[in-house]
Formats: sequence, C-alpha cells, structure tokens
Amino acid sequence: MAISRTFTIVKPTAYKNGNLGKILTIIEEHGFSLKALKILRLSVNQAEKFYDIHKDRPFFKDLVDYMSSGTVAVAILEKDNAVEAYRELIGSTDPSKARTGTIRNLFGTSIQANAVHGSDSDENAIIEGNFFFKESEIV
Repeated sequence: MAISRTFTIVKPTAYKNGNLGKILTIIEEHGFSLKALKILRLSVNQAEKFYDIHKDRPFFKDLVDYMSSGTVAVAILEKDNAVEAYRELIGSTDPSKARTGTIRNLFGTSIQANAVHGSDSDENAIIEGNFFFKESEIV
C-alpha cells in the first residue's frame, strides 16, 4: 500500500443540514488526514467546469443547479489507498442502497443529495484537487 490522496466535496444539503463536522470526524476517525479544506459556494460556471465530464448526460443541468445551490466544503484527503478507502467509506451513490454506517447511508437524502462526492481514480483525485486548490494551499 502507498500513501495517496483523494478529493471530496461535502454537498449543499449535507452542509445545510449541519453535517460537515460529523462527516469530517468520520473521515478522520477512519485514518484520513486533511491536507486542504475550503468552504465555498460554487458558481454555475465553476460547477459546469468541474462536472464537464458529464456535460452530455441527461442529469448535467440538474447536477450543476444543485451543486451551485448552496454552500459546500471541498477537501483533499490522504491515506493508504485513499481513493479506494474513501469510496468504501462513503458507500453507494444511492443512500438507500449504501451499506449501513457509510457517509452516504448516514447523511445522504437522495441520489443527487447523497452527502458527498468522492474521486473515482487517482488521476481524477489530482485533477479535482487542483481545480480548487493551489499547491501552496495543500499541506
């Protein structure tokens, strides 16, 4: 195993519902180190650029609208096999199908408002982290 990084977004509904601290606690309790953290509100333009990979999918507009609808927290996390470990910790995209105790099971309210985004590969974790953070902001 090797130390690596992943990227996450605590989505608007989870943030609005007061779950940021609980989610960060779970992340840290599972051995992840926070390497960068910001609280912000995505503009429509930022959300479109970030989710550009989905631009031809039928859910793109709804996703952009949702992700730019409120405050989010973005973070870079570090741990052995970070991407795989974080995907296991967050659970299935559909909170109703997510394993009991996963972040999405605990805090997700729908497939779209599933509490958190998590990178799906080491390559995307780097791209996504660099979208929000300058090198000097990552410890």
